[in-house]
Amino acid sequence: MKNSPVHDSAFLRACRGEAVPHTPVWFMRQAGRSLPEYLKIREGVAMLDSCMMPELVKEITLQPVRRHDVDAAIYFSDIMVPLKAVGVDLDIKPGIGPVVANPIRSRADLEQLRPLEPADVWYVTEAMGLLTAELGAKPLIGFAGAPYTLASYMVEGGPSKNHEHTKALMYGDPELWQELLDRLAAITSAFLRVQIEAGASAVQVFDSWVGALAPRDYQRHVMPASSTVFDAVAEYGVPRIHFGVGTGELLGLMGDAGADVVGVDWRVPLDEAARRVAPGKALQGNLDPTILFAPEAVVRAKADEVLEAAAASGRGHVFNLGHGVLPSTDPDALTRLVAHVHERTAG
Repeated sequence: MKNSPVHDSAFLRACRGEAVPHTPVWFMRQAGRSLPEYLKIREGVAMLDSCMMPELVKEITLQPVRRHDVDAAIYFSDIMVPLKAVGVDLDIKPGIGPVVANPIRSRADLEQLRPLEPADVWYVTEAMGLLTAELGAKPLIGFAGAPYTLASYMVEGGPSKNHEHTKALMYGDPELWQELLDRLAAITSAFLRVQIEAGASAVQVFDSWVGALAPRDYQRHVMPASSTVFDAVAEYGVPRIHFGVGTGELLGLMGDAGADVVGVDWRVPLDEAARRVAPGKALQGNLDPTILFAPEAVVRAKADEVLEAAAASGRGHVFNLGHGVLPSTDPDALTRLVAHVHERTAG
């Protein structure tokens, strides 16, 4: 990929901490419910089914690229896809989220987590081939759920505010917890390898719920499995991004787990994040998604604050929101934000 237009893109240059023609922008959940064209094409199609239809995946992934002129596409999928692919009985219920039929509460329950083979996710390889042919010089980001976040769904049986079953297992039966995370790390690693070999130029690991842990518990019970995932794809040389919500106290450790780029939510300014993250790692973020509901002048001013903090950090910077695009966001506000960041940082 070296010396290719994709390798020299603003997004990948920023991930590597190199000089950029402008600050690159992409959004988590940029292909999603905020786009009317997405709602139209997804009408009557269940979420997990849509992730297994290559032509549909290609179209949904490209929609925000066409509309917003973002600097990278993110593959349209869901963090539960590899678990579904290995045979876990689960569904994504509208208005609720992932629901697992047989939550893991004992060693016998682990048997539903077999290794992932590339053939299990043939549709990913096919869709990524279609996408890379269409995207040309624009990078495609692959992604997966981190072991802790997948474990929280598998143990709780669905979304949880307090993670009581997850933490009870983690503290009460650390050997079973370790075995669970090892299996999930292997599945996640295999899923990311499939995506990279199919053409992903970077990968992001979402640890959405790990902010529920204290640093010591993260370091002891979670970080080794996350490091296994990052190590598993190190040989490919693609940037590895690590993101979680409410993880201000964990930013340094999340970088140390093996990330090249640390995603930062809106709670910690990027110059402060740089003090917490080891040198040599780029930062991603971190405009509060709710700012997009304010008047345009406010959005621009807040975006400028993010850009100024990023400049003060001295790190490579990928502009993003501090979490995903909210469903009721005006798509035009996103388009204007991309144009503003590009114009403000050009030169």
